[in-house]
Amino acid sequence: MYALKTSLLILMLLFLLIGCESDYKLDLKSPKKIQINQELTLKVEEKNNKTIDSLQFYINQEKISTSQNLTSTIDIKNYRLGKHALKAIVFYEGKSKEITKEIYFLADTEPEIYEYEIINTYPHDKNSYTQGLEFYNGFLYESSGQYGKSSLRKVKLETGEVLQRINLDQKYFGEGLTIFNQKIYQLTWKEGVGFIYDLENFTLEKNFPYQKSVEGWGLTHDENHLIKTDGTERIWFLNPENQKEEYFIEAYTNKRKVEQLNELEYINGKIYANIYQQNSILIVDPKNGKVEGVANLNGLKNLVEQHADLDVLNGIAYDKKTDRLFVTGKNWSKLFEIKLKKKP
Repeated sequence: MYALKTSLLILMLLFLLIGCESDYKLDLKSPKKIQINQELTLKVEEKNNKTIDSLQFYINQEKISTSQNLTSTIDIKNYRLGKHALKAIVFYEGKSKEITKEIYFLADTEPEIYEYEIINTYPHDKNSYTQGLEFYNGFLYESSGQYGKSSLRKVKLETGEVLQRINLDQKYFGEGLTIFNQKIYQLTWKEGVGFIYDLENFTLEKNFPYQKSVEGWGLTHDENHLIKTDGTERIWFLNPENQKEEYFIEAYTNKRKVEQLNELEYINGKIYANIYQQNSILIVDPKNGKVEGVANLNGLKNLVEQHADLDVLNGIAYDKKTDRLFVTGKNWSKLFEIKLKKKP
Protein backbone atom coordinates (compact mmCIF):
# COMPACT_ATOMS: atom_id res chain seq x y z
CA MET A 1 0.00 0.00 0.00
CA TYR A 2 2.88 2.39 0.85
CA ALA A 3 4.53 1.67 -2.54
CA LEU A 4 1.22 2.35 -4.32
CA LYS A 5 0.78 5.68 -2.55
CA THR A 6 4.36 6.64 -3.38
CA SER A 7 3.84 5.79 -7.06
CA LEU A 8 0.65 7.83 -7.20
CA LEU A 9 2.39 10.78 -5.59
CA ILE A 10 5.23 10.61 -8.12
CA LEU A 11 2.73 10.45 -10.99
CA MET A 12 0.88 13.48 -9.65
CA LEU A 13 4.11 15.47 -9.36
CA LEU A 14 5.10 14.50 -12.91
CA PHE A 15 1.66 15.54 -14.15
CA LEU A 16 1.97 18.93 -12.42
CA LEU A 17 5.45 19.47 -13.82
CA ILE A 18 4.35 18.59 -17.35
CA GLY A 19 1.29 20.82 -16.93
CA CYS A 20 3.40 23.72 -15.76
CA GLU A 21 5.75 23.35 -18.70
CA SER A 22 2.80 23.38 -21.10
CA ASP A 23 1.39 26.60 -19.60
CA TYR A 24 1.94 29.94 -21.33
CA LYS A 25 4.32 32.11 -19.32
CA LEU A 26 3.79 35.61 -20.66
CA ASP A 27 5.53 38.86 -19.80
CA LEU A 28 5.11 42.41 -21.15
CA LYS A 29 8.46 44.14 -21.55
CA SER A 30 8.68 47.93 -21.55
CA PRO A 31 10.80 50.68 -19.98
CA LYS A 32 9.63 52.08 -16.63
CA LYS A 33 9.98 55.64 -17.93
CA ILE A 34 10.69 57.23 -21.29
CA GLN A 35 10.97 60.71 -22.78
CA ILE A 36 8.27 61.48 -25.34
CA ASN A 37 10.77 62.25 -28.10
CA GLN A 38 11.77 58.57 -28.04
CA GLU A 39 9.87 55.70 -29.63
CA LEU A 40 8.28 53.28 -27.18
CA THR A 41 8.98 49.61 -27.86
CA LEU A 42 6.60 47.07 -26.32
CA LYS A 43 7.41 43.37 -26.43
CA VAL A 44 5.65 40.25 -25.21
CA GLU A 45 7.84 37.33 -24.16
CA GLU A 46 6.61 33.73 -23.88
CA LYS A 47 9.12 31.89 -21.72
CA ASN A 48 8.07 28.36 -22.71
CA ASN A 49 8.51 29.04 -26.45
CA LYS A 50 4.81 28.46 -27.10
CA THR A 51 3.08 29.74 -30.21
CA ILE A 52 1.14 33.00 -30.02
CA ASP A 53 -1.54 33.67 -32.62
CA SER A 54 -1.79 37.48 -32.32
CA LEU A 55 -1.42 40.45 -30.00
CA GLN A 56 -3.20 43.69 -29.24
CA PHE A 57 -1.36 46.54 -27.51
CA TYR A 58 -3.14 49.31 -25.57
CA ILE A 59 -2.20 52.58 -23.86
CA ASN A 60 -4.85 53.78 -21.37
CA GLN A 61 -7.47 51.43 -22.85
CA GLU A 62 -6.88 52.82 -26.36
CA LYS A 63 -5.86 50.15 -28.87
CA ILE A 64 -2.51 51.00 -30.42
CA SER A 65 -1.85 48.01 -32.66
CA THR A 66 -2.88 44.47 -33.56
CA SER A 67 -0.19 42.17 -34.86
CA GLN A 68 1.24 38.67 -34.98
CA ASN A 69 4.56 40.26 -34.13
CA LEU A 70 5.64 40.05 -30.50
CA THR A 71 7.05 43.59 -30.70
CA SER A 72 5.38 46.93 -31.42
CA THR A 73 7.06 50.35 -31.75
CA ILE A 74 4.89 53.37 -30.88
CA ASP A 75 5.30 57.11 -31.45
CA ILE A 76 4.39 58.79 -28.13
CA LYS A 77 5.26 62.45 -28.83
CA ASN A 78 1.61 63.57 -28.67
CA TYR A 79 0.80 61.93 -25.33
CA ARG A 80 0.40 63.76 -22.04
CA LEU A 81 3.20 63.33 -19.58
CA GLY A 82 2.95 61.24 -16.46
CA LYS A 83 1.68 57.79 -15.57
CA HIS A 84 0.04 55.64 -18.23
CA ALA A 85 -1.40 52.13 -18.23
CA LEU A 86 0.00 49.63 -20.74
CA LYS A 87 -1.83 46.47 -21.71
CA ALA A 88 -1.22 43.57 -24.06
CA ILE A 89 -3.95 41.05 -24.92
CA VAL A 90 -2.36 37.81 -26.08
CA PHE A 91 -4.37 35.34 -28.19
CA TYR A 92 -3.36 31.66 -28.31
CA GLU A 93 -5.09 28.26 -28.71
CA GLY A 94 -8.50 29.93 -28.79
CA LYS A 95 -7.80 31.69 -25.51
CA SER A 96 -6.67 35.15 -24.50
CA LYS A 97 -4.77 36.65 -21.61
CA GLU A 98 -4.22 40.27 -20.49
CA ILE A 99 -0.88 41.55 -19.24
CA THR A 100 -0.61 45.03 -17.71
CA LYS A 101 2.12 47.43 -16.65
CA GLU A 102 2.62 51.10 -15.77
CA ILE A 103 4.92 53.48 -17.56
CA TYR A 104 5.85 57.15 -17.07
CA PHE A 105 6.19 59.56 -19.99
CA LEU A 106 8.72 62.35 -19.38
CA ALA A 107 9.38 65.69 -21.07
CA ASP A 108 11.66 65.69 -24.10
CA THR A 109 13.90 68.52 -22.87
CA GLU A 110 14.98 69.95 -19.52
CA PRO A 111 13.31 73.15 -18.27
CA GLU A 112 14.77 76.51 -19.20
CA ILE A 113 15.98 78.57 -16.26
CA TYR A 114 14.62 82.09 -15.74
CA GLU A 115 15.96 85.05 -13.81
CA TYR A 116 13.87 87.96 -12.57
CA GLU A 117 14.05 91.72 -12.53
CA ILE A 118 12.07 93.81 -10.02
CA ILE A 119 10.10 96.50 -11.82
CA ASN A 120 8.03 97.89 -8.92
CA THR A 121 7.40 97.21 -5.25
CA TYR A 122 4.03 97.70 -3.50
CA PRO A 123 2.77 97.33 0.09
CA HIS A 124 1.10 94.06 1.08
CA ASP A 125 -0.68 93.07 4.28
CA LYS A 126 1.82 90.96 6.23
CA ASN A 127 -1.08 89.38 8.13
CA SER A 128 -2.47 87.85 4.94
CA TYR A 129 -1.53 84.20 4.44
CA THR A 130 -1.81 84.53 0.66
CA GLN A 131 -3.31 81.48 -1.04
CA GLY A 132 -4.82 82.92 -4.20
CA LEU A 133 -4.15 86.14 -6.11
CA GLU A 134 -5.67 87.70 -9.23
CA PHE A 135 -5.50 91.07 -10.98
CA TYR A 136 -8.80 92.24 -12.47
CA ASN A 137 -9.91 95.66 -13.75
CA GLY A 138 -7.20 97.54 -11.92
CA PHE A 139 -7.52 95.77 -8.54
CA LEU A 140 -6.05 92.75 -6.81
CA TYR A 141 -8.35 90.03 -5.50
CA GLU A 142 -6.87 87.83 -2.81
CA SER A 143 -7.78 84.67 -0.95
CA SER A 144 -6.14 84.44 2.46
CA GLY A 145 -5.81 81.18 4.39
CA GLN A 146 -5.53 79.68 7.88
CA TYR A 147 -8.41 78.40 10.00
CA GLY A 148 -10.14 81.26 11.73
CA LYS A 149 -8.33 83.84 9.57
CA SER A 150 -9.41 82.99 6.01
CA SER A 151 -10.93 85.73 3.90
CA LEU A 152 -11.74 87.02 0.43
CA ARG A 153 -10.40 90.51 -0.32
CA LYS A 154 -10.38 93.25 -2.93
CA VAL A 155 -7.15 95.23 -2.63
CA LYS A 156 -5.82 98.49 -4.06
CA LEU A 157 -2.55 97.64 -5.78
CA GLU A 158 -0.71 100.90 -5.17
CA THR A 159 -1.32 101.10 -1.40
CA GLY A 160 -2.21 97.57 -0.31
CA GLU A 161 -5.44 98.95 1.19
CA VAL A 162 -8.18 96.35 1.61
CA LEU A 163 -11.23 97.90 -0.08
CA GLN A 164 -13.64 95.01 0.40
CA ARG A 165 -13.51 91.87 2.53
CA ILE A 166 -15.56 88.95 3.78
CA ASN A 167 -14.35 86.38 6.28
CA LEU A 168 -14.87 82.67 5.82
CA ASP A 169 -16.43 80.54 8.53
CA GLN A 170 -13.79 79.27 10.97
CA LYS A 171 -14.20 75.70 9.69
CA TYR A 172 -12.82 76.68 6.27
CA PHE A 173 -9.21 77.21 5.19
CA GLY A 174 -9.20 79.54 2.18
CA GLU A 175 -7.14 78.52 -0.85
CA GLY A 176 -6.88 79.39 -4.58
CA LEU A 177 -8.97 82.07 -6.29
CA THR A 178 -9.85 83.12 -9.83
CA ILE A 179 -12.37 85.37 -11.63
CA PHE A 180 -14.27 83.93 -14.58
CA ASN A 181 -17.34 85.36 -16.33
CA GLN A 182 -17.88 88.02 -13.65
CA LYS A 183 -17.84 85.45 -10.84
CA ILE A 184 -15.23 84.87 -8.14
CA TYR A 185 -14.30 81.23 -7.56
CA GLN A 186 -12.56 80.36 -4.29
CA LEU A 187 -11.28 77.00 -3.07
CA THR A 188 -10.96 75.60 0.43
CA TRP A 189 -8.18 73.25 1.48
CA LYS A 190 -9.44 70.00 3.07
CA GLU A 191 -13.14 70.76 3.27
CA GLY A 192 -13.87 69.42 -0.23
CA VAL A 193 -15.86 72.45 -1.33
CA GLY A 194 -15.40 75.63 -3.36
CA PHE A 195 -17.40 78.87 -3.34
CA ILE A 196 -18.79 81.07 -6.13
CA TYR A 197 -19.38 84.77 -5.33
CA ASP A 198 -20.85 87.78 -7.06
CA LEU A 199 -17.91 89.86 -8.25
CA GLU A 200 -19.33 93.22 -7.16
CA ASN A 201 -20.69 92.60 -3.68
CA PHE A 202 -19.01 89.29 -2.67
CA THR A 203 -22.40 87.67 -2.11
CA LEU A 204 -22.04 83.89 -1.91
CA GLU A 205 -24.12 82.41 -4.75
CA LYS A 206 -23.37 78.70 -4.48
CA ASN A 207 -21.00 75.99 -3.29
CA PHE A 208 -19.52 73.24 -5.42
CA PRO A 209 -18.04 69.92 -4.28
CA TYR A 210 -14.72 68.47 -5.39
CA GLN A 211 -14.64 65.11 -7.12
CA LYS A 212 -11.45 63.09 -7.57
CA SER A 213 -9.20 66.02 -6.65
CA VAL A 214 -9.70 65.64 -2.93
CA GLU A 215 -8.01 68.87 -1.80
CA GLY A 216 -8.09 72.47 -3.04
CA TRP A 217 -4.80 74.34 -3.56
CA GLY A 218 -4.43 76.70 -6.54
CA LEU A 219 -6.98 78.02 -9.05
CA THR A 220 -6.88 79.89 -12.37
CA HIS A 221 -8.65 79.63 -15.74
CA ASP A 222 -8.13 79.65 -19.48
CA GLU A 223 -10.76 80.52 -22.09
CA ASN A 224 -12.79 77.36 -21.46
CA HIS A 225 -11.94 75.83 -18.09
CA LEU A 226 -11.24 76.47 -14.46
CA ILE A 227 -7.77 75.07 -13.71
CA LYS A 228 -7.11 73.60 -10.26
CA THR A 229 -4.29 72.01 -8.28
CA ASP A 230 -4.73 69.59 -5.39
CA GLY A 231 -1.23 69.42 -3.87
CA THR A 232 0.00 66.62 -6.13
CA GLU A 233 1.56 66.76 -9.61
CA ARG A 234 -1.93 66.88 -11.15
CA ILE A 235 -3.53 69.95 -12.70
CA TRP A 236 -7.29 69.54 -13.14
CA PHE A 237 -9.47 71.17 -15.79
CA LEU A 238 -13.04 71.90 -14.63
CA ASN A 239 -16.16 72.82 -16.56
CA PRO A 240 -16.94 76.37 -15.31
CA GLU A 241 -20.70 75.85 -15.68
CA ASN A 242 -21.03 72.82 -13.41
CA GLN A 243 -17.51 72.64 -11.90
CA LYS A 244 -17.10 68.99 -12.98
CA GLU A 245 -13.53 67.75 -13.38
CA GLU A 246 -13.23 66.87 -17.07
CA TYR A 247 -9.57 65.80 -17.24
CA PHE A 248 -6.13 66.41 -15.77
CA ILE A 249 -2.51 66.73 -16.81
CA GLU A 250 0.55 65.89 -14.70
CA ALA A 251 3.56 68.19 -14.35
CA TYR A 252 6.80 66.46 -15.35
CA THR A 253 10.31 67.48 -16.30
CA ASN A 254 12.58 65.31 -18.42
CA LYS A 255 13.54 63.46 -15.23
CA ARG A 256 10.70 63.43 -12.71
CA LYS A 257 7.26 64.59 -11.64
CA VAL A 258 6.83 67.87 -9.76
CA GLU A 259 4.46 67.60 -6.79
CA GLN A 260 2.86 70.07 -4.37
CA LEU A 261 1.78 72.44 -7.13
CA ASN A 262 0.08 75.36 -5.44
CA GLU A 263 -1.06 78.83 -6.58
CA LEU A 264 -1.69 79.21 -10.33
CA GLU A 265 -1.94 81.85 -13.03
CA TYR A 266 -2.69 81.36 -16.73
CA ILE A 267 -0.41 83.66 -18.77
CA ASN A 268 -0.20 83.78 -22.56
CA GLY A 269 -1.17 80.15 -23.05
CA LYS A 270 0.97 78.72 -20.24
CA ILE A 271 0.26 77.75 -16.64
CA TYR A 272 2.46 79.47 -14.05
CA ALA A 273 2.58 77.55 -10.77
CA ASN A 274 4.10 78.02 -7.32
CA ILE A 275 5.51 74.94 -5.61
CA TYR A 276 4.66 74.69 -1.91
CA GLN A 277 7.69 75.36 0.34
CA GLN A 278 9.80 76.58 -2.60
CA ASN A 279 10.32 80.17 -3.70
CA SER A 280 10.02 79.42 -7.38
CA ILE A 281 7.60 79.44 -10.29
CA LEU A 282 7.13 76.68 -12.85
CA ILE A 283 5.98 77.37 -16.41
CA VAL A 284 3.86 74.42 -17.56
CA ASP A 285 2.49 73.51 -20.99
CA PRO A 286 -1.28 72.98 -20.45
CA LYS A 287 -1.47 70.54 -23.35
CA ASN A 288 0.76 67.82 -21.93
CA GLY A 289 2.12 68.92 -18.52
CA LYS A 290 5.69 69.59 -19.65
CA VAL A 291 7.60 71.85 -17.26
CA GLU A 292 9.09 74.24 -19.80
CA GLY A 293 10.69 76.69 -17.40
CA VAL A 294 11.67 77.30 -13.79
CA ALA A 295 12.12 80.76 -12.24
CA ASN A 296 14.06 80.89 -8.98
CA LEU A 297 12.70 83.81 -6.92
CA ASN A 298 14.57 83.07 -3.69
CA GLY A 299 15.97 86.57 -3.32
CA LEU A 300 12.55 88.21 -2.99
CA LYS A 301 11.85 86.80 0.46
CA ASN A 302 14.91 88.61 1.81
CA LEU A 303 13.45 91.96 0.72
CA VAL A 304 10.32 91.80 2.87
CA GLU A 305 9.93 92.37 6.61
CA GLN A 306 11.40 89.43 8.50
CA HIS A 307 9.00 88.28 11.24
CA ALA A 308 7.88 85.12 13.01
CA ASP A 309 4.98 84.33 10.68
CA LEU A 310 6.88 84.93 7.43
CA ASP A 311 6.43 82.04 5.02
CA VAL A 312 7.20 81.09 1.41
CA LEU A 313 6.41 82.68 -1.93
CA ASN A 314 2.79 82.10 -2.90
CA GLY A 315 0.68 84.32 -5.11
CA ILE A 316 0.89 85.06 -8.84
CA ALA A 317 -1.23 87.67 -10.64
CA TYR A 318 -1.05 88.98 -14.21
CA ASP A 319 -2.29 92.18 -15.79
CA LYS A 320 -2.85 91.18 -19.40
CA LYS A 321 -3.53 94.72 -20.61
CA THR A 322 -0.15 96.05 -19.56
CA ASP A 323 1.82 92.76 -19.44
CA ARG A 324 2.60 93.09 -15.72
CA LEU A 325 3.45 90.10 -13.53
CA PHE A 326 2.92 90.38 -9.75
CA VAL A 327 4.11 87.99 -7.02
CA THR A 328 3.95 87.93 -3.24
CA GLY A 329 4.07 85.38 -0.43
CA LYS A 330 2.42 84.12 2.70
CA ASN A 331 2.55 86.94 5.28
CA TRP A 332 4.81 89.05 3.09
CA SER A 333 4.87 92.81 3.69
CA LYS A 334 5.48 93.53 0.01
CA LEU A 335 4.13 92.63 -3.41
CA PHE A 336 6.52 92.76 -6.36
CA GLU A 337 6.02 93.50 -10.03
CA ILE A 338 8.70 91.47 -11.78
CA LYS A 339 9.80 90.58 -15.27
CA LEU A 340 11.12 87.12 -16.08
CA LYS A 341 13.91 86.55 -18.57
CA LYS A 342 15.72 83.42 -19.67
CA LYS A 343 19.07 82.90 -18.05
CA PRO A 344 21.86 83.22 -20.61
